[in-house]
Amino acid sequence: MGYAETGIKNHEKTEINMLNSFLEKTKKGLSDLATNAKKYRNADFLESAMAASAMITIADGSITREEKEKAFNFVKNLEALQIFDPIEVGKCFKKHLDRLDPDNPGTDVDIASITSMQIIGKIKKNDAQARMVLRLAIAIGGADGNFDDQEKAKASQIAKELGLSPSEFDLPS
Repeated sequence: MGYAETGIKNHEKTEINMLNSFLEKTKKGLSDLATNAKKYRNADFLESAMAASAMITIADGSITREEKEKAFNFVKNLEALQIFDPIEVGKCFKKHLDRLDPDNPGTDVDIASITSMQIIGKIKKNDAQARMVLRLAIAIGGADGNFDDQEKAKASQIAKELGLSPSEFDLPS
């Protein structure tokens, strides 16, 4: 086996190890989220969390019906949001996803993004809630096992809107 082949195999192992580490952190994070989210049962928190989650879900600029359904079911059943009525969570998430979906007639994605960021920003004065919203959005972004560069960039944008440092969450600046 040549140097190039060895380098590729080592690179693949490194990527697999990084993915496994990310998945473990996500699982632990989801458990912590469930414990901590109970403190934040209010409408602004739910709206902000669902707006951020929708932005992460549609970070690549499009969403298929299947992706929308998976994301909707994941959010609706997320243990950290069990403090809210699951129907309320689902409606709120769907509202934000539909607003950002470029395939919906009459959607202006730029205005929808600005509106979502304004909703997210409502909780930035409460550092603990802001951190929780970002952690929820990151967890939802990684729910498929792949937290890609577009999702990371959107999470970084959300962090800045919340007055948080993206690097604190291993996000690009």
